[in-house]
Amino acid sequence: MEDAGQKLKRVRERLNLRYRDVEDASQKIAARHQSDEYIIALSRLADIENKGTVPSIYRLYSLCAIYRLDFVEALAWYGLKIPELPIDAAEIELEKTHPIGFVNNGHGEVAFPLSLDPGIDLRRTTYISRLIQRWGKLPMVMLESLQLQNHRYAFIGTEDWSMYPILQPGSLLLIDETRRKVAPSGWTSEWDRPIYFLEHRAGYLCGWCSLNDGQLIVQPHPSSLQPPEFFSYPDEIDVIGQVTGVAMRLDQGRRRRIRS
Repeated sequence: MEDAGQKLKRVRERLNLRYRDVEDASQKIAARHQSDEYIIALSRLADIENKGTVPSIYRLYSLCAIYRLDFVEALAWYGLKIPELPIDAAEIELEKTHPIGFVNNGHGEVAFPLSLDPGIDLRRTTYISRLIQRWGKLPMVMLESLQLQNHRYAFIGTEDWSMYPILQPGSLLLIDETRRKVAPSGWTSEWDRPIYFLEHRAGYLCGWCSLNDGQLIVQPHPSSLQPPEFFSYPDEIDVIGQVTGVAMRLDQGRRRRIRS
């Protein structure tokens, strides 16, 4: 906190402003907003700069206006990082369905894949994490809570209907590599049955799985009208992880009907 105060002091000194100048300027701001909360008295400014006193949000607003500082950056000086707001919100579980009020205000950056292997075939189900050639930073505050580089990602091919309608073609999948053991039970419906992302000699696939005497059975969704596939496990197929998140369109079924 004292470091934040010293930063404010250095900015004031670079602008050649005296304590009295700051107080007078804050009184103008207070008059405009019709609130004395914006006023920064001489003694309070001295405490903010030299004793580590944390200013109220109104006084910090006045200082930012007077010093021409970015308010979010000034908050970060005091350890309050606005771009982490969605991260903290993601830790809180709310029972009610609700809208999210966070907006991309241009502050903060998020790791994001900027370059993919140009040979990617979007018609096929693909393990995206192996095709990311370059990570970069983008100002997308809402994506920060995903911690993109700490997970693995896959893409359901645009012609892969094997898990439709639960996983639609063109979906982006979040893969948890710590969940590679095929669960034999523990679900009550198809919606909470674990879906696994797998690699075999011919490529990748997604589906429900079961193990029986060294044979792994990959079961597609019944609506896909596709038969189950059988592999010798672990010789012919590898479980990369469990699908724990998905971003997808909701109109692919209509596209399928139109094409057929």
